[in-house]
Amino acid sequence: MEKFVITGGKPLHGEVTISGAKNAAVAILPATILAEGVCVIENLPNISDVSVSLNILSVLGARVRMLSKNTYEIDTTHLVGTNVPDELSRQTRASNYFLGALLARFGRAQVAMPGGCNLGSRPIDQHLKAFCALGAQDSVDYGMITVRAKEELSGARIFFDKVSVGSTMNAMLAAVRAKGQTVLENCAKEPHVVDLANFLNMCGADVRGAGTDVIKVRGVESMHGCTYSIIPDQIEAGSYMVAAAATGGDVLIKNVTPKHLEPITAKLRRAGAEIEEFDDAVRVRRTGPILPLKINTMPHPGFPTDMQPLMGVLLSVAQGTSTVTEGIWDNRFRYVDELRKMGANVQVDGQVAVFEGVEQLQPAPLRASDLRAGAAMVVAALIAHGTSEIEEISHIERGYEDIVQKLQGLGADIRKVERQPAALSQAL
Repeated sequence: MEKFVITGGKPLHGEVTISGAKNAAVAILPATILAEGVCVIENLPNISDVSVSLNILSVLGARVRMLSKNTYEIDTTHLVGTNVPDELSRQTRASNYFLGALLARFGRAQVAMPGGCNLGSRPIDQHLKAFCALGAQDSVDYGMITVRAKEELSGARIFFDKVSVGSTMNAMLAAVRAKGQTVLENCAKEPHVVDLANFLNMCGADVRGAGTDVIKVRGVESMHGCTYSIIPDQIEAGSYMVAAAATGGDVLIKNVTPKHLEPITAKLRRAGAEIEEFDDAVRVRRTGPILPLKINTMPHPGFPTDMQPLMGVLLSVAQGTSTVTEGIWDNRFRYVDELRKMGANVQVDGQVAVFEGVEQLQPAPLRASDLRAGAAMVVAALIAHGTSEIEEISHIERGYEDIVQKLQGLGADIRKVERQPAALSQAL
């Protein structure tokens, strides 16, 4: 029952430090199950999706200890549970990674159909295809996914029918302790896929080729704990880059991997932003007009779908006509209805949106329909001259650590306040 209150129209200035990558963290945390020992995970983002994953580990019998705000010690030596509680698994899409990790260690796992953002059909058939190829059987009953191996998992050659980050990572988790070699083809290449492979290898696994479309996993008999630091969050960094450009600001974005940001950097430069790259930082500033673009979202190294709503906000105030083609998810344009409340001129036809840039956005009451749409609404409110309110901010806090404090540090006028129930507000 909280909301963001944002008074926009102010350019962002200053420095912001990026947190650890959400999409890497939520796979690496289940992967600690495979270590059967003590892992120290550093640079964990303090977000709700990570909290849910840590809670699941605790419920399964892991000893979880916070060493600092972003560092946790996880001991899975005496893990006993293989069933992820329904109420936890439904809170995050990433709960399905516990299927691969638990299957690899115990030969069985049960997880409820995962939750997360409603971006359209996201079947887990490719996950289950990989598990079955390794020797497991699966069933889906009453919303519960069960996988079980009657005998030891064995390596196999697995071709994914479509490029899928989740399937690639889950197959890696299941294969690292299977007997023999597993070859995964048509794999996702995202930075968080590479980060998971690096973590597994630090724990004694033998994973090669991550970051290419063919990954080879040679099974090992046992693994061990390690200390590992999560990579910086590519999408959080991109979000602040867009916010700086959209508001006509000047922001130094620290703790990033510039190579991971190349698809975003290229588009922002074409839109009129000046971007200076350093070893672990980028500086984004804009003094001229926002120029129109054509964007097609694609698997890495193409333009990331998670950045599409944020770029849509930027293009809503560009000087001219822009087109955005969404090539990954069905429901990525739900944020457009909120933008129209602010005076944006956007037409959507299937998976293509046409943005006719307007001079400026007007403040309005807004809602976050999902994680990235919510972040886009924050940027839209920062652009608008006046005060906007954003509800359903729990979506945003799933993936952005300390977003209020970070934006305040850049000079934004943003507050998180309690939202009164509708009946009470009407009575008052």
